[in-house]
Amino acid sequence: MQFPESWLRAFVNPDLDTDALSHRLTMAGLEVEETTTAAPPFSGIVVAHIKEVAPHPNADKLRVCQVDDGSGALLQIVCGAPNAAAGIKVPLARVGAELPGGMKIGVAKMRGVESSGMLCSARELGLSQDHAGLLMLDDAAPVGASLRDVLDLDDTLFTLKLTPNRADCLSILGVAREVAALTGAALTLPRFEPVDVTLPDRLPVKVDAPDLCGRFAGRIIRGVNARASTPAWMKDRLERAGQRSISALVDISNYVMLELGRPTHVFDLQRIQGGLTVRWARQGETLELLNGQTIALDADVGIIAAGDAVESLAGIMGGEATAVTLDTTDIFLEGAFWWPEAIMGRPRRYKFSSEASHRFERGVDFESITEHLELMTRLLIDICGGQAGPLDDQIVKLPAREPVSMRLARCHRVLGVPVPREEVEGIFTRLGLQYEVRDDVFVVTPPSYRFDLFIEEDLIEEVARVYGFERIPDLPPVARATMLASPEVLRGPHALRARMASLDYQEVINFAFVEEDWERDYAGNPDPIKLLNPIASQLAVMRSSLIGGLLANIVHNANHKQSRVRVFELGRVFWRDADVADGDLTVAGVNQPQRLAGAAWGPAVQEQWAVPARQVDFYDVKNDLECLLGVRAEKLVCVADTHPALHPGRSARLELDGRPIGWIGELHPRWAQQCDLAHAPVVFELDVAAISLTDLPAPAEISRQPVVIRDLAVWAAADVSYQDLLNTLTHAIESNATLGIVKDIKLFDVWRDKSAQTPEKSMAFRFWLQDRETTLDDATVEQCMSRLLEALVSAHGVRQRA
Repeated sequence: MQFPESWLRAFVNPDLDTDALSHRLTMAGLEVEETTTAAPPFSGIVVAHIKEVAPHPNADKLRVCQVDDGSGALLQIVCGAPNAAAGIKVPLARVGAELPGGMKIGVAKMRGVESSGMLCSARELGLSQDHAGLLMLDDAAPVGASLRDVLDLDDTLFTLKLTPNRADCLSILGVAREVAALTGAALTLPRFEPVDVTLPDRLPVKVDAPDLCGRFAGRIIRGVNARASTPAWMKDRLERAGQRSISALVDISNYVMLELGRPTHVFDLQRIQGGLTVRWARQGETLELLNGQTIALDADVGIIAAGDAVESLAGIMGGEATAVTLDTTDIFLEGAFWWPEAIMGRPRRYKFSSEASHRFERGVDFESITEHLELMTRLLIDICGGQAGPLDDQIVKLPAREPVSMRLARCHRVLGVPVPREEVEGIFTRLGLQYEVRDDVFVVTPPSYRFDLFIEEDLIEEVARVYGFERIPDLPPVARATMLASPEVLRGPHALRARMASLDYQEVINFAFVEEDWERDYAGNPDPIKLLNPIASQLAVMRSSLIGGLLANIVHNANHKQSRVRVFELGRVFWRDADVADGDLTVAGVNQPQRLAGAAWGPAVQEQWAVPARQVDFYDVKNDLECLLGVRAEKLVCVADTHPALHPGRSARLELDGRPIGWIGELHPRWAQQCDLAHAPVVFELDVAAISLTDLPAPAEISRQPVVIRDLAVWAAADVSYQDLLNTLTHAIESNATLGIVKDIKLFDVWRDKSAQTPEKSMAFRFWLQDRETTLDDATVEQCMSRLLEALVSAHGVRQRA
């Protein structure tokens, strides 16, 4: 929110300079993000009066002006502006003046005619982008006066970064309330005197949706001059608050919204057929908005209709059908209280936002509607003329102001300082909070403009920020710094992150909200959990897999010419589960397990001279997983299976101790092509709970006897996997004590004879044998190898390869 400091000081003028006021607001929770002057730095610019204008003797588009700058002598200045004319007052950059950007003005000759200065446009002074002609000044501006003083260009513009709960500060009046409470300065409230009612006309309004509109007020005003000029003071305030001046009717509405926080709407009365009805939209209805966008309305969107014609999107934006124009003469002025829940998320659904919806979805004062409309009516009549009808006010259903209790002892305990009771009373009084005190318990009734006071901690926060965070002493903790012992078998999230980082993966944090297509394509989830109020239209569902976010990271990096990406994320996923009940950390019907996912794309190693470039593959990432699991890696099993996101022949279901824990594989070629990736990334996703416990290392005595290495190659059927053979060998070793000398088994070769008639494959195993006590002789080794071969023949019908 942007506003000029002078506008704020018209309501409350504390004895603080700009920097001190900015610091006080920031420390109270209204962060001042930026302060700038209303105009960029320039010097030597004064108000000048053009006395005479003559054609340039050598240029058709230039004119020679005689200008009074208040020095007593006329200056000759050559000017090319089309609106340069005798009798007007304009800015003059004297000789020696410095314009924004560092340009200095000197005496110059233009087509043979000497020019002693420069007459300036608004753009040349950095005041706006208007460069169609000279900046016209008010006739009352004193000649020779500094332009910065005349136009108050040293006025500071504040930009506040407000938290969503402080909707009451989305106005000058709201910020002024805060400043008055923080500094004790007097607050000057605007006058809300009713205007004289000179017309009997009323427009019938019917509110059919009390859960949409809690209060609706409005009046007819006839005979307005929509072509009237917006006063300069109002236009200046609007422009310095970031609003473009459009027309008097629109400007007045915007002014009241910025000053009082009251969004209003002005209808062209002659374009309304019959009365107005406030209701929920019907499926299939459409509306052309003021921004030119035509939208299809949903049944949960509020509207204002005239008969069967939809005229306005309630609390969000008006419709083109009843918009005021420069030819409008009769208007209907409307102000209402729209329930925040009825506005939330609707603008984003249609991919736009408005100043009105920004306020209504956070909560707008519902008690001062008629007073604000009276002030707006006064501005309309004073500026545009006209006659006003009676003000109709329908109170349908307003929010209940439930009292909130705060224990003084609890306040002291939370803040760590004993704020005196009298000071707490003063804080609540300055904040405009009505309260009662019962045995050191403050019972506060929130005012109608505060939608952020619900629990005890909210009131403690009010005390803290007005009392001053800087007054709370910075004391070291007095608790004993005791180291907490953690189980050696437990690897928490930080340990897993550190391990992944050591494996050359970079951590990313993605939104838990994802595109619905990701859930269908990457997770095979046809019924994801949908958001009622998504932060963006494409982020409409909760993720049930982390893979989609990691692929988006890879695509983003690839589009920015990164050739190698290795990323991981540790976060929660969400899917429907009827067995989950409500709890402290659970939501009924929603399972929220933690997952660890990673993705590798590009070369397996960084480019270097010693290793040829090779794209990362399944086995590179599988090795990373084995390093991640540590001593439990020997229990990791890859089972060939299919996954919606993965290549059907290059993916596997991961099992640990016989339980499924996740997936690994190359991205499906369809999705790699859709992502416009030349090579498919390799991705994995693991259940964090399943890998958070590890086995303690078991120390064993190291044998002093030599290791014997033997190879065994067998022919096996094409459908027999390496894992099947390894399981058979492992079972044989565990069930036969004489085979205990086998310490390790590795597959080192797989070969197929393409000319063979039968679809067999050769697999060659290498065995490491060692006894703890004695040196192995050939007979023992051969006997051991024979038994291992017999186990394979018996279980899988293999035959030894010669």
